[in-house]
Amino acid sequence: MNWIELHSISQLDDLAGKSHSIPQVILKHSTRCSISHMAKGRLDRAEQPADTDFYYLDLIAHRDISNAIAEKFSVHHESPQIILIKNGECTYEETHGGIRMEEIQEQLAQ
Repeated sequence: MNWIELHSISQLDDLAGKSHSIPQVILKHSTRCSISHMAKGRLDRAEQPADTDFYYLDLIAHRDISNAIAEKFSVHHESPQIILIKNGECTYEETHGGIRMEEIQEQLAQ
């Protein structure tokens, strides 16, 4: 998995803009949560879909960015959480044990 680390709120505008040409996926990950580690591990072992950017957010270090994501894309905060952005909007989100690459790929195909 080729993660792009989210470390500033300004990246969200770039991510939203890029989502008009290729889908953008955000993983909100808590480094203190075993369920979050399990979900990230499943994604790390999966093959990354082509033409999709995958972003990683460390919630413990960057709660401000998590809050900005919730506001910008109108999603309720969860952890772990996967968020798919297409055309500047959240088109899919999933949490906890529901985070699976197979489901992300199905959503990307729509």
